[in-house]
Amino acid sequence: MRHRTAWQALAQTPLKVLGSSWPWRAFAYLLSGVVFGAITTTVLVMMLVAGVVSLIVAVGAVLLLGVALSGIVVTRFERWRLRLVDLDPVPDPHQAPERAGLRGWLYTRLREPATWRELGFTAVSLTALWWMDFLVLGFALVVPVLVMVSPADDPGAWPLLIVGLCLLPAAPYTITAWAGARAAITRLMLAPRDSELGRRLTDVRASRARLVDAFDAERRRIERDLHDGAQQRLVSLNVMLGLARLDAEPGSPLAGQLVDAQEQVTLAVDELRELSRGVHPKALTDHGLAAAVENLATRSALPVTADIRLPRRVPVSVETTAYFVIAEALANTTKHSHATQARVHASS
Repeated sequence: MRHRTAWQALAQTPLKVLGSSWPWRAFAYLLSGVVFGAITTTVLVMMLVAGVVSLIVAVGAVLLLGVALSGIVVTRFERWRLRLVDLDPVPDPHQAPERAGLRGWLYTRLREPATWRELGFTAVSLTALWWMDFLVLGFALVVPVLVMVSPADDPGAWPLLIVGLCLLPAAPYTITAWAGARAAITRLMLAPRDSELGRRLTDVRASRARLVDAFDAERRRIERDLHDGAQQRLVSLNVMLGLARLDAEPGSPLAGQLVDAQEQVTLAVDELRELSRGVHPKALTDHGLAAAVENLATRSALPVTADIRLPRRVPVSVETTAYFVIAEALANTTKHSHATQARVHASS
């Protein structure tokens, strides 16, 4: 079984951890935390001091705003770095800006609880977590080495050498354990809250509804263009061919060619009408789901009884989806079942 986190690997298979990549991944996680923490602390302290000193001018306000929003950058790197010891990604809790441009982005970010929670995590990370990373690495690696390099000619150094030799094999466990604990703290603080996930789910549903409405509107436009454009032209052409056929000599080659042409145009009109129904049936637009399903039933090769009981017309997206679900179900029933009849029932 593949472990998803360093903590899980250490807890479930402690004897196999030394032969795995988890200690090395944990070491890289803590070392990068120390380096990134030291650099970030230096930069943010300088920005904070410069912002307070120059607060009387606009530059100070910009610097302090940068400090307030620094958690977004820091936690984005932390989420990426967390993959070293936790293979499951932490979702980004931020929502899309309500308005385009920098002002819209700032307006959304400054009003989000996630922004201030990330700033709090940044403060905790810079004041405590990366220092703990440094101490754990020092205790696990530096202390055993310093103990072992004690003067060998000193009789009192031999116990220290033994202690160092005992501490060194424990270093991978110490590093992996703290890396797992630190990753759990990071995930706890950075994971989206239920309210944020609910809001994002609402946004996804609204976006999906807009896509469905846009797709349905496009289907209606195509159906209208086919019905009012190409189909009407073919009907007019069919009438003109019929008139030309009346003027032609009966039994002549021209009359036969006109008959063939008229039959081909009739077939083209029928195929175009069928295609138009498949794109968006006109009966559905004009008369609703019940009439459209009745139309389906009359055109089905299988005897179909339609029982649609709706007190009023449902929303267009629901109506369209229901129609095509019924159409597909009837088509599959006709092709793949041995039924002698079918019944469609819908009510609200």
